[in-house]
Amino acid sequence: MQGGRHSVAGGSVPIEDHGVIGDLRTVALIGNEGTIDWMCYPHFDSPSVFAALLDPEKGGHWRLHPQPDGVMCKQFYWPDTNVLVTRFYTPDGVGELIDFMPMGRDDEKDVREVLRRVRVVRGEMAFEMECFPAFNYARDTHTTHLIAGGAAFESEKLQLTLASSVPMRRAGRGVTASFVLRENESAVFTLREGMRVSCEELVHSHDSAEKVFRATVEYWRHWLSGCQYTGRWRETVQRSALALKLMTFAPTGAIVAAPTCSLPESPGGTRNWDYRYCWLRDAAFTVYAFLRIGFKKEAAAFMRWVEARCAEQGDGPLPLMFSLDGSRVPDEVELPHLAGYGGAKPVRIGNGAADQLQLDIYGELMDSVYLFNKYAAPISYDFWRHLRRLVDWVCEHWNQPDEGIWEVRGGRRHFVYSKLMCWVAVDRAIRLADKRSFPADRPRWLATRDAIFEDIMARGWSEERGSFIQAYGKDTLDAANLLMPLVFFLSPVDPRMISTLDHMRQPPSKGGLTSDGLVFRYDVEATLDGIAGSEGTFNLCSFWLVEAMTRANPVRPDLLEEARLTFERMLGYANHVGLYAEQTGMSGESLGNFPQALTHLSLISAAYNLDRTLGRKD
Repeated sequence: MQGGRHSVAGGSVPIEDHGVIGDLRTVALIGNEGTIDWMCYPHFDSPSVFAALLDPEKGGHWRLHPQPDGVMCKQFYWPDTNVLVTRFYTPDGVGELIDFMPMGRDDEKDVREVLRRVRVVRGEMAFEMECFPAFNYARDTHTTHLIAGGAAFESEKLQLTLASSVPMRRAGRGVTASFVLRENESAVFTLREGMRVSCEELVHSHDSAEKVFRATVEYWRHWLSGCQYTGRWRETVQRSALALKLMTFAPTGAIVAAPTCSLPESPGGTRNWDYRYCWLRDAAFTVYAFLRIGFKKEAAAFMRWVEARCAEQGDGPLPLMFSLDGSRVPDEVELPHLAGYGGAKPVRIGNGAADQLQLDIYGELMDSVYLFNKYAAPISYDFWRHLRRLVDWVCEHWNQPDEGIWEVRGGRRHFVYSKLMCWVAVDRAIRLADKRSFPADRPRWLATRDAIFEDIMARGWSEERGSFIQAYGKDTLDAANLLMPLVFFLSPVDPRMISTLDHMRQPPSKGGLTSDGLVFRYDVEATLDGIAGSEGTFNLCSFWLVEAMTRANPVRPDLLEEARLTFERMLGYANHVGLYAEQTGMSGESLGNFPQALTHLSLISAAYNLDRTLGRKD
């Protein structure tokens, strides 16, 4: 244990020991001892400036911490905001570090900066500041200049200025500063883009920093006031909503799957991927979650982004993911010079799965459009024309094998979930066409929808196992099939669905996928996904299990209480500020990229439906 936390091989701060701040264009991950360990600039998918999370020695960091080390630290969000507070407790005093990216300011609307204000609220404390950027994933060299009012860092493609009234000294590739604060004294540090010969005019006084802080708090509180969820888990749902808003790219409305890359799905393993892009699969979950809790503006912005991607599409299959501006995702590249989080290598940027065939994305896409048309605003005829073309493509190709929702790299198969979502795509298109009286090839669509249904029931159900299986001819379970009742393919009380639920709820040692309410997405050893190593339980799937059990309540009342216990057990696996990574490891640690949008989306959906089903009885 170091500073109240467990250590990770290689010296990385544990994934779960971070809070996140952002400005709807990028984020910074800040460890619970006051160090920025990850930040890409200027956008989520830009090269990193600080990447100590992936390599504490080379990656770059920005540390603000009391002297000496070993003080007691506590980190939390300012209520109802994305302003992060790290509090330091020592025998000589109490210090407070407030981190945020300014929002809602009227004086300089286009100014983007990271603002860090440290102050002493009682007693006296000595502090050390270290700022060591490492541009372009620590691949580019840079020059450090001491200038009036701070320091400037100059690389070939990006220049940053660090401003503060605290005197700094050069230390190799970065700068450091030592200073003492007494009660009610503060020091402010701001990092902005650009190269300057002096940054004295950028230095914040205590009063100006307080003004920006208050404007940012007001921005987040005003935004959150639009949340209409008033159920049992209000604080949890609101924190998930705030996290999702942080992962929204304001210029386009796209939402990143996660703002990090190459955080491993198994300790020291090779399952390390770049999630800083927008998956079409997230569409239905995003729109559903935002609409359910009252954020129609965010749902509409994302739908405009989706419509633009559909309009650009030709006659071939849709790409399953895009860069935030709608362009192609960069090729997958390995960075061998970085040590990796806890030694997990290779470190990857870009995503090779972008060229896979994943037929399920059409179902999520059409479901999102159907929900948006129903609960937000009617879609246009031109949008319908693009969607109709996509549905016709699905009718032609639904019976092909693909790589599936989990993006396996072991070859294409006839995944049951992919067939299920092809059924959803055609079903929602038929419903939308009927609702809006849109022109469509209804006879073909109806025949295709029925054919897919019969195919799944004939080849995706195992009589021997008594459950739906992962792929045709592959008698293993897949947690993605928990969505069958959620997308209205089967009744949640259908005997086949209940039987599948019961099988999945068994522990892996008995052929199931569940360990104390936490769900594995599939059996890694039996799936042959083409990737070495094991992985943790999938947080998204755990919340899917909660929803499936909730909906089975009419014939299995015992499952409703189990759903509540499972949901509340899952809440205990959030980190200290209510955030989730993609997976939970065998020791309860966070694994995979962090925070993950799909986890928070599924949490919101599970909380909404579970609370509604429980009603007001307690």
